[in-house]
Amino acid sequence: MAKVIGRAPERLTLEERSQLAGWWVAYEVYTPQTLPLKRIEAVGRDVPACIAQLEGRGLDPRQFEFQLFQP
Repeated sequence: MAKVIGRAPERLTLEERSQLAGWWVAYEVYTPQTLPLKRIEAVGRDVPACIAQLEGRGLDPRQFEFQLFQP
């Protein structure tokens, strides 16, 4: 799953999208100040796993939204 980190969900192949189905992903929260591109920043079986990945990279999980990836 590490190969999808930093990529926009729209840029994933059908195979990658299929593999992510049912996994949780973290996206940076959109704000008028930052307007980040929607990129996958963490992938995990549950939200706590995503939070642990973000914290491991020195990122604040409160700045991210978590969504169940749909096929």
